[in-house]
Amino acid sequence: MNPKHLKIALIAGAIMTILGGPVATEALAQQPNVTLKGGNAIYSVPAAERRETNVNSIGDAQPMPLPTVDMPPIDPFEEALRQPNSDQTGNPGYSPGSPGTGEETPVQIPLEGEADTSELFQEESGVEPQEYGTGGVPFTTSRVDTVANNVSRTYPFRAAGKLYFQNGAAWYVCSASLIKRGVIVTAAHCVAEFGKRRFYRNFQFVPAKFNALAPYGTWYAEAAYVKTSYFNGTDPCAVRGIVCANDVAVIRIAPKSGTFPGTATGWLGYAWGGYGFTPNNLALINQLGYPSTHDSGNIMQRTDSQGFVSASNSYNTVWGSRQTGGSSGGPELVNLGIRGALTTPLGSEAAINTVVGATSWGYTNPAVKLQGASPFTTNNIVSLVNSACIFSGLTRAACK
Repeated sequence: MNPKHLKIALIAGAIMTILGGPVATEALAQQPNVTLKGGNAIYSVPAAERRETNVNSIGDAQPMPLPTVDMPPIDPFEEALRQPNSDQTGNPGYSPGSPGTGEETPVQIPLEGEADTSELFQEESGVEPQEYGTGGVPFTTSRVDTVANNVSRTYPFRAAGKLYFQNGAAWYVCSASLIKRGVIVTAAHCVAEFGKRRFYRNFQFVPAKFNALAPYGTWYAEAAYVKTSYFNGTDPCAVRGIVCANDVAVIRIAPKSGTFPGTATGWLGYAWGGYGFTPNNLALINQLGYPSTHDSGNIMQRTDSQGFVSASNSYNTVWGSRQTGGSSGGPELVNLGIRGALTTPLGSEAAINTVVGATSWGYTNPAVKLQGASPFTTNNIVSLVNSACIFSGLTRAACK
């Protein structure tokens, strides 16, 4: 072997050893259209992926498996004794949402499985105990809609939706939500695989999907953003690649005739730095998503639960939930709903419809019924949104 080539081979071998063993050449190669800048990995979506395609291509989409952990349930009382380091969350901050016009542009899209709607909205009777798993955190998981499609098409719920994408030849689905007129937030594991340095492709966002109806149309990605630490696998994780500090991603939507989905649907506010949590790290969490185990993932589900910060698990928020695969990336909110006319003062950090995380992981044992999400911080959500919104023209309009 040529001495120069031998030297290169030895260096490459040393790099692979440092990274923990043999690594496929394609895993180390730089993916086209990807740049690393300011601590963020950015995928500029090729024009071919932004053209209208046959929506039947998403008919066989499978739910993105919810990353799961096999460990004892997290004890909220023990975690309450672990005060988060202020460096982990920073000072609370907030960006407001907007209700939008509500103008619909409906299209039909495929179902992900057979949906029997004949008995979907029969009223239940009787008194039943509050639901909880072996994790011991009470919650309620139920459909957003009380009759067919009457609530999910209204603000704030219509700002949430389903995210389709391709990994190889296979199609997958996660959940996501608008936090700007043309910017959605989801989980990083719905955009790129941890440590593999490659983004997924052909992202399609369907706000307020209900069975085969997309009341506000389908929208394509213009660019996707994750933290470089997640992209290259150096992110601090309590469980590698699952319970991490930065399982957060944003996607900038490509406009249609100069408009963005949030013009009609509105968008949710978002906050960081522990916004909405009490001094002892508790919050009422409202989760929206499309878990495949509920109505075949075709109808939006809502979970309401006590949530708490787990300092021993990368400062992730943990709450009780029955949602499963397909709910990944769905918004974790505080203060969900439309406020009535008040004659009493508001509480602290009371901005309504505020996203503070995106569903990230659950337990291998389905009896535990706990889920978690990376905290929103200045390092992840603020940095990622800023990166998505630094451009001019229509891109800037996406962020208004």
